[in-house]
Amino acid sequence: MLATSPSLIEVVHLSGISWQTYETLLEELSDRRLRLTYNRGNLEIMTPSPEHELGKEVLGRFVETIAEELEVQIYPLGSTTFKRPELSGAEPDKCFYIRNIAAVRGKKRLDLDKDPAPDLVVEIDVTSSSSDRLQVYADLGVAEVWIYNGESLTIKQLQSTAYINSQTSQFFPDVPVPEIAGFLQQAETVDYLELVKIFRQWVRNQIG
Repeated sequence: MLATSPSLIEVVHLSGISWQTYETLLEELSDRRLRLTYNRGNLEIMTPSPEHELGKEVLGRFVETIAEELEVQIYPLGSTTFKRPELSGAEPDKCFYIRNIAAVRGKKRLDLDKDPAPDLVVEIDVTSSSSDRLQVYADLGVAEVWIYNGESLTIKQLQSTAYINSQTSQFFPDVPVPEIAGFLQQAETVDYLELVKIFRQWVRNQIG
């Protein structure tokens, strides 16, 4: 079992880790606030910071708000662990099914050999970089990833086996997603629900 101290450790990188060790750690650390990302023998263990968690919750709420205003169905699965056995595994900050809702709705367990990956993943990069996780999400087949680094919000879209930058979301093409960064930067100073209200009005103006 891995001994960790969340108050002292934010990110740990390990190499030469077997898939079985990763699976064992997932089981043994399941009751801790730790996030594990496995990429071809490399393992990242992260202790989420308050800044990270706030960004995750706000951006996830913004995705839901956009979907509400556009009347787009979404199926949120939070930080569900997704795995491509012997290769990759990750727990997104937030994830949503949009096109493939019918294929996963109501399932208690998902098997990516049979089930589709999430359509949209949200990543907050204020503690560690998502560069390694992008390879994992490509392995899993995630169509689109939004990455916020504390300053800018980037859209990555899967093309074949790698991600390319995009200025628009394939799921919400009428909303200038990169501009959402300005609202995220207010999360620490503006009341949460008031910020959602302001953001909702902005979305309505964009699509009106």
